[in-house]
Amino acid sequence: MNMRVIAIDGPAGAGKSTIAKALAARLGLEYLDTGAMYRAVTFAALREGLDLDDMEAITVLSQRLQLDVSERGVSADGVDATAAIRGTEVTSNVSKVAANSGVRTELRARQQAWAAERGGGVIEGRDIGSVVFPDAELKLYLTASPRTRAERRVAEAGGDVDEIEKAIAARDHLDSTRSDSPLTEASGSVLVDTTGLTIDEVLARIVVLLQQ
Repeated sequence: MNMRVIAIDGPAGAGKSTIAKALAARLGLEYLDTGAMYRAVTFAALREGLDLDDMEAITVLSQRLQLDVSERGVSADGVDATAAIRGTEVTSNVSKVAANSGVRTELRARQQAWAAERGGGVIEGRDIGSVVFPDAELKLYLTASPRTRAERRVAEAGGDVDEIEKAIAARDHLDSTRSDSPLTEASGSVLVDTTGLTIDEVLARIVVLLQQ
């Protein structure tokens, strides 16, 4: 079966989820938020009281975890984690889990299996075009100014924009400097700066790219 994969990468607050969901609906494809998978593993590890620095224990957890990630929500071993994975505790710890090579290997395999079962999809994350699906039909790298990204997060969940901007900068540094699958613009990807653009304007640019 030929797979139609649209890979969308980029840092937090760049608009990946909003654009990926809208694009999937327009193309009649399913949508996968791979970041939610890492957050769900983090949620489960914290719930079980595991040491996040214990690489082996977190890897084993990721391998045995019953994980359900869809647009309807997220569950980990049957526990609804939809709201909790966006909370402060998970958000402040997810980079540590995402830097675990064993976890990345496990979740990468799950992401590839998810797409194979569905004949593709619109898949967002931080290493989709560079590592998980390097042969995707279209690879996009969405970005926006740090201030814009912070303002979007405040609009979604509240908070202090200056503090969130600092947190975003710290997360960018962690994600882009980790040894395994760092956040980077994949070879062959198209850079789309969403600063100052509406959802419809970004989608229009992507549709043009798909028609080329």
